[in-house]
Amino acid sequence: VQLVESGGGLVQPGGSLRLSCAASGFTFSNYDMRWFRQAPGKERELVAGILSAGGSTNYKDSVKGRFTISRDNAKSTVYLQMNSLKPEDTAVYYCNTVRWRLNYWGQGTQVTVSS
Repeated sequence: VQLVESGGGLVQPGGSLRLSCAASGFTFSNYDMRWFRQAPGKERELVAGILSAGGSTNYKDSVKGRFTISRDNAKSTVYLQMNSLKPEDTAVYYCNTVRWRLNYWGQGTQVTVSS
């Protein structure tokens, strides 16, 4: 299983970023996918999740209405569109899936929201 995130960077408050996570080594369409984030000195937290069929999503309360998770099963990729970014969204963002009760993580991509 390999998960590779991309799309992070430095953005001003109110700006947007789109994160991507390219998956390989497993049948992507069969698995739920999640985005987590970890800010310095804080625990890793769930930001958004999407079911394998792509029809149902869930979000951390603080990102509802600003972030959108989606997936393209043909491309084995999950996305996180982040709009109206705030300084408190600054963190390393990780892609995650669970297979055979094991958590798999990407290397993470840094998102910094600052003026």
